[in-house]
Amino acid sequence: MPIGKVKWYDADKGFGFVSNPGDEDVYVGRNVLPKGVDELHQGQRIEFDFAAGRRGPQALRVKVLDVPRRRTPARKPEELASMLSDVMTLLETQVQPVLSQGRYPERKTGRQVAEILRAIAKDLDS
Repeated sequence: MPIGKVKWYDADKGFGFVSNPGDEDVYVGRNVLPKGVDELHQGQRIEFDFAAGRRGPQALRVKVLDVPRRRTPARKPEELASMLSDVMTLLETQVQPVLSQGRYPERKTGRQVAEILRAIAKDLDS
């Protein structure tokens, strides 16, 4: 049985794909997950059997090798709320007026805002 890493898995849709060393990616449906496993996580290693399907290789059996690691947010909710308030003020005072004038903000300002937004998004997504 090959061992691959989960490329992506959408629990709502009930399927995803896993890498197959030296071959094309393998479709993994919810119906082949082991009992008690509701979803797979990106980067998780699994062992699987597969067969050729109409649209490509499909997993027949799956054995989970790695327990998914739960990411803990880097910031507490209060810190995140403060950051969000600061970035809204920054957007309203330095970005929105410039955009309203038909221009983009200075590169330095744009980078700073983008970096803050990515940090907030990362914590919200964890």
